[in-house]
This record gives sequence, C-alpha cells and structure tokens, in this order.
Amino acid sequence: MTGFHFKNNRWYSDGVPLSKIAEKSGTPCYVYSLPAFEARFKEIDQAYKSVPHLVAYSIKTNDNLSVIKALAKLGSGADVVSGGELFKARKAGVPADKIIFAGVGKTDEEIAYGLKEGIRYFNVESIPEITAINAAAKKLRKIASIAIRFNPDVDALTHRYISTGKKESKFGVYLGDLEKVMKTVRESLSVRWSGIHAHIGSQMTQTASVGKAARVVEQIVVKLRREGFPIHTVNLGGGYGIDYKGERPPKPSQYASLVLPVIKRLNATLILEPGRFISGNSGVILTQVVYVKKSGKKTFYIVDAGMGDLIRPSLYEAYHRIAPAEGTQKPTQKADVVGPICESADFFAKNRKLPVAKRGDLQVVFSAGAYGSVMGSTYNSRPLAPEVVTRGNRFAVARQRQTRDDLVRLQKFVL
Repeated sequence: MTGFHFKNNRWYSDGVPLSKIAEKSGTPCYVYSLPAFEARFKEIDQAYKSVPHLVAYSIKTNDNLSVIKALAKLGSGADVVSGGELFKARKAGVPADKIIFAGVGKTDEEIAYGLKEGIRYFNVESIPEITAINAAAKKLRKIASIAIRFNPDVDALTHRYISTGKKESKFGVYLGDLEKVMKTVRESLSVRWSGIHAHIGSQMTQTASVGKAARVVEQIVVKLRREGFPIHTVNLGGGYGIDYKGERPPKPSQYASLVLPVIKRLNATLILEPGRFISGNSGVILTQVVYVKKSGKKTFYIVDAGMGDLIRPSLYEAYHRIAPAEGTQKPTQKADVVGPICESADFFAKNRKLPVAKRGDLQVVFSAGAYGSVMGSTYNSRPLAPEVVTRGNRFAVARQRQTRDDLVRLQKFVL
C-alpha cells in the first residue's frame, strides 16, 4: 500500500505513526495519505499520456475536500453523481469544464445546477433523461453537452452488486435502442451529443472486459459519425481493481495497451473516471479493541468502529486486511472482528487468523480509503468519525468528529 508502511514495529501513514494519530484524534478515525492519492492519480495519467485525455476522479469513492483539492492541483477533473458532489468538487477547486455529471436519477434541480455551473457534460443514462436535460437547457437558454452511456452487455467479472455493464443493469442505455436515441437527440434542439460512455463495473482484476467494451464503443462511434453525430469524446469510466487480499490486478498501463489503439483510430479525446484505484489503498480506519469476548470456542474482538464506518464487509462480503497498529503481526488466533452496532451484520472479519489482541489495542483496517466515510451513517446515533490526512511527517484533521449535539442540530420538537 502506497503511503502506509511498517517499520520499527509500528504502522505509519507516510512519516506519521498511526498510534500518534489515534492518540490525538481518538478512535474510530479515518487516515488518508495524500501522497498515496497523488501517486495513484499520476500512474493513470501517465499511462494515457499519448492521447488527449482527462482523468476525472470519481468523488463517490472519497469526497474529502482536502483529497479532491490535492488531486485538482495535479490537473484532475471530477466525476460526480449528485448535486452535492458537484458542490464539493467546485468548493475544492475543480474547474467546471473538468466535471462530468453522471448518475441514473438526476433531478431537474441538479440538471439546472450543472448547466449554471458550466460543467463539461452530462453522462446520460436513459432516453427520458435526454428529454429532461433538453427541457432544462431550453429554459435556461443554454446548449447542454451530453455523452450517452450505452450498456455494452459486457461482464466485468466482479461482484454482482458492482457489475454495471450487463444488459439487466439499471445503468446505461440498451444498445438495441440506438435508433430511438438518435431520433430523440435530433428532436432535442438544446442538446449537443458529443460523447459515448461505457463503464462496465468496479474492482475489475483482469483486462479482457475493458478491451471488449472499448471495441464495442468504437463500433458505436463509427456508426454515429456516419449518421452525422460529431462524436469526439470516448468515456470508458473506471473500475480498475486494487489489492485487498493479495490480488494482482493489472496496472493502468496494461489497460491502456488495449484502450489506446481504439482512441487513436477514432482520433478522440479519452475520459477516465477512476475512483477506488486512486483512493482505496490510500486510506485506513483506526479502531480500538473495546473487549475481547470468549464464547465457547469462539473469540470476538469487539472494536469501536462498526458498519456505520465501513459497510463493505456487511454489504459486499468484502475482505479488508486487519493488523495491530504496533507489535507482532504474526497471526496466531482465530477471531471475529465485530463492531458495537446492534446488527449481526456488523463485522469486519469472521474466523480470521489474527495476532492475539487485548482490550485497548489499536487495530488498523486497511484499504478503507474508498467507500468508507462516503457510505458512513449515524446508525445507533453514533457520530461520524473524523478524517485525518498525512503528508511527510505532518498530519491534520480534515473533517472533525461529529458531536452528539450535531446529531440533533437539524431536529426540533414539533406537533
């Protein structure tokens, strides 16, 4: 993991011991290495340097303002899926012309917001959305630039909840509706169709599906150009996998070797929307063991973080590496690592062989930079954990811990 390393019997984020961060910030808390985010962004950006391109960081994976700003300084754009994410992107300094607005259920208010901000374009997911964007643009006397997301019916070979490219998915327009799409766009005078989008899924660990999707997109672009549509942008989304459990996912350069020939033949601009690849292994969660519970032959490490801080194990049966922040890393005892929330689904690991832990020990849950904080909740009225960022030997709180007063700040007694 770039940014996180073990030396002198302690885990560090950059040059800062994680135990020092926990001592100052309390637990649970998220820790992000800004240099790790930047290194991963540069790796993708470099892989596609031979063609005109934009790397638009997928904010849904980690929307911390300090993270977004650090990437924006490197030239990153933003892939947003809500008005709130658009607001955060602009707040963090992402230029409007580097923002792509995606998502299947954009409201009229969100569409108008994107148009007023002057975003690069909307990723369109359905024929009714074309009509809605056209109406909003006409009302504002603007021309809305769009890229239409087609569903290439390509299996990303990943978890069923994060596979988005099959024809039964809610995402994208069915390829069989291409004629209807062309007719709708021709009738929509306040819309300019300039791009094609395809994103087949997340946490991909092989390249074949990406290559196949790129070839399908190429065929669509060629056909549309023959029909008179000036398609000059190809958006292939993101989905590049990371190492959670010893996987060996392809490098960006390996995906690029399949994509670049297509982009060069089309003489197009490439848009990429990586998220997890940049953020996943750039962050961890720090949590403290509250109790060690023995129940027959079972051992439970009950920690103060829960599914409200990292829901991926509960939602996706996802694996996250767990290790003590200090001391021996040798696993010697099978245990379940569980949280304090009143749900049986509140766990981080089951029957995992881990180093022996005792009450008060600090644990590190790795690969939590993506889909941790952004999917957080205050279930059981547990305040949201703080987010800490590191660079070199420095660290700072980038989002404060919620207080109990914060939990009721927007409520009042009524009726």
